[in-house]
Amino acid sequence: MHSFTTPVLIALILACVILYVVAGKDYYKILDIKRSATAADIKKAYRKLSLKYHPDKNSSPDAADKFAELGTAYECLSDPDKREIYNRGGEEAVKQQEQRENTPQQDPSDIFAAFGFGGFGGQRQREQEQRTPSVEIPLRLSLRQLYLGELLDVQYSRQVVCVEASSCEKKDKDCQGPGIKVKMQQLAPGFVQQMQVHDANCVSRGKAWKANCKACPRGMTEEEEIELTVDITAGMKDGDTKVFEQIADEAVGHIPGDLIFKIMQIPHPNFMRKQNDLHMAITISLLDSLVGFAKSFEHLDGRMVEIKKTSVTYCSEVFVLKNEGMPIKGAVKGKRGDLHVTLQIDFPKHFTEAQKEVIRHAIPA
Repeated sequence: MHSFTTPVLIALILACVILYVVAGKDYYKILDIKRSATAADIKKAYRKLSLKYHPDKNSSPDAADKFAELGTAYECLSDPDKREIYNRGGEEAVKQQEQRENTPQQDPSDIFAAFGFGGFGGQRQREQEQRTPSVEIPLRLSLRQLYLGELLDVQYSRQVVCVEASSCEKKDKDCQGPGIKVKMQQLAPGFVQQMQVHDANCVSRGKAWKANCKACPRGMTEEEEIELTVDITAGMKDGDTKVFEQIADEAVGHIPGDLIFKIMQIPHPNFMRKQNDLHMAITISLLDSLVGFAKSFEHLDGRMVEIKKTSVTYCSEVFVLKNEGMPIKGAVKGKRGDLHVTLQIDFPKHFTEAQKEVIRHAIPA
């Protein structure tokens, strides 16, 4: 039986701690997959969990952090080269490799470009992060829905990258990025111009799509229908948006664009909105305008609200009901705008002589 001295035990403990720190996060555990998972398994797991933890669908305090963590894990494991580096050295090894790749290197062609020769194709266009177009969808809502707030379940069809896409890629040194291919053209002996042309088969730097690939018989993308929950917050306005980040169409070598729902308010027959205030009009009789009145009307939430006035009402006088307007988004709960009620007087079209005489006696000149 071996006996360990205190220094040896401390050294072993430190070694374990260092090993843990170097290893970093377990991307396989984050995506809830085995280390032997295929590219298709990784894709399916990410889609399922990213929809579950998307901040616009999940209100948990840690949803945003979990969503970002899933993105980092997927970005690494979905790339065969990065996955191999991760399997050998963990998260830290991947970070070191990315740091080396991002270190600027002097391109010989830049020297020629500096002297106006165009070098070997002019200043090198480095691969930039590309996104698919964002999609904006109008969302027609009633004033009542904006007053109360509502959770809307919607279905959205989009194009997603084939889960076996990595099996349909081949090496192509002329591909400089998604849709970008480089061709060399000789201008004169010893002078060559580098030209960039569009090529849909280029999916990333150094990789192209294999035509008629059996792993993806429908091509690079296929249709997928997803369910989303749009949280309409009480007090939202016409023109406000709800954004689902990276939920638009996917494309090989691209980051998905955003799906944007833009609110379009349907006009209301009785109420008109101005910022956080509501405006409406009610009609009262001439008698009511002179002696006072009490009238009730139905508010947007179904409550009956009463307007009571004992003094004389002037034509088009505005009666203000405090805190009866629209909810103020982001303000203290229960804080609302005001309701402005314009009082319109319904004047009689004519009076009889007897009525005129009564009015003369009742109202002094």
